[in-house]
Amino acid sequence: MNIPSELKYTKDHEWIKIEGDVATVGITDFAQGELGDIVYVEVETVDETLEIEEVFGTVEAVKTVSDLFLPLSGEIVEFNESLEDEPEKVNTDPYGEGWMIKLKFSNADQIDDLLSAEDYKALIGG
Repeated sequence: MNIPSELKYTKDHEWIKIEGDVATVGITDFAQGELGDIVYVEVETVDETLEIEEVFGTVEAVKTVSDLFLPLSGEIVEFNESLEDEPEKVNTDPYGEGWMIKLKFSNADQIDDLLSAEDYKALIGG
């Protein structure tokens, strides 16, 4: 299972890549494996400012629909629109082409509460 060490993680199985004051967010390799084949990604919160752990979208798989929770407070500045036509990118490349949103975060202190790769590995029993 792929758990890149340079990323941060949440208990909700999302990964976060911090670049300056922007965070790129997606779901982990573990999460996409648990969900199965992803058929739809919906994010209707672009340009909205949300608080940490608010729902920013949903992922629909063959078996289930899962809410996506914001890992940091801030404004959603971009949605990976290629997922509208190719939601399977989340399955095939969850840490690359399958990213979901970019977020201009408003509270850098919240980053300290995110999980490291080691902590996330322990969470999922890796």
